[in-house]
Amino acid sequence: MDASRSLEKKEYNEAAVRTAASLESARSEIFQSFKGREIKPDRLFRFDRTGLGVAREYERMGNRPVSQALQERADRLGFTLEHIGLTIGSVVHGIDLRGGPDEESIRFVRDTLLERKVVFFREQPLEEDELLAFGRCFGELDAFPFGQTGEDPFILEIRHDERYPGYENGWHTDVTWMECPSLGSIAQCIEIPPIGGDTLFSDSHACYLGLPVDLRDRLQHLHGINDYRNFLVAPAPGLPTELIERIKAEIPFGVHHPLLRTHPETGKTALYLHGGFLRHDSLYDERTGEALEKSEAEEIVRRLLQQHQRPEYVCRFRWEPGSIAFWDNRAVQHYAASDYYPHRRILRRVTVSGDRPYYDPPPQEQALL
Repeated sequence: MDASRSLEKKEYNEAAVRTAASLESARSEIFQSFKGREIKPDRLFRFDRTGLGVAREYERMGNRPVSQALQERADRLGFTLEHIGLTIGSVVHGIDLRGGPDEESIRFVRDTLLERKVVFFREQPLEEDELLAFGRCFGELDAFPFGQTGEDPFILEIRHDERYPGYENGWHTDVTWMECPSLGSIAQCIEIPPIGGDTLFSDSHACYLGLPVDLRDRLQHLHGINDYRNFLVAPAPGLPTELIERIKAEIPFGVHHPLLRTHPETGKTALYLHGGFLRHDSLYDERTGEALEKSEAEEIVRRLLQQHQRPEYVCRFRWEPGSIAFWDNRAVQHYAASDYYPHRRILRRVTVSGDRPYYDPPPQEQALL
């Protein structure tokens, strides 16, 4: 380095040290003035509310991963909880799902799902009939019309390999094209690639609490139309027109859902959309039926589709043969990483029936906003 450059660098570093010392002194005085006064979290997250959304959801959870009552039940039943994310995702160790768990264990799984949004299990080599029986412990099952089934029509086989690359690598919640989308999905890993193939889950409750204020307020009465058109053009375009029309006649094509959804069991509000099924230009105010301008609707959807991908909201699950994930479609979105081509990855899934989405926020939620 030449002498002039060395002098410039020396002068810069001296100025940087002086500036840091001056700022530290000024900030200390400001923080001292805050003593005895409430510091509102909104002030701390004024540039990006992502962290605030996570903090608010964790506060609502009692500032602990699970409730004291649930932890005590786990201890009594001999189960160990391994928490993956702050507000989302736990592995339940010590439970055997083969042969049908007892009613107390099923209630524990259901309550853990409600608190943690997605529950994982390891080393569960269930046969298809055992996976079906486990799914039916939580409600009726829905058949899936747009995928390859296993031996039983209520089993969806998710198989990807060199001829059929993975394509579920977009944030989504399942089957929003249904009038009553599923309560949840239960997937079991059969075969994994040598590297990759993880599934990520994002907390839709924290996503809502972390929305920019203007966007959150704009969503309060907005609905949109969802359909399954993508299944009719991919991955095998060119389906006969007669077949497409028959499918549309048998399965409703175009259902209306709110962009904010109240969880029917916890009362929490979730951000609720699937970018591939929602018609981006279809948003309307449900109070008046008035449609938004196309440009505004598409801009709102564009902003919403960025929300779940923020890492603060996300937990990541690495599959092993026999691993099972049970996620609450009313509370999470998920993303299947397609980073393993040309290797093979096989899951099988059952889908638990759900209710029609609605939005009716509880008054106490306003205190979090």
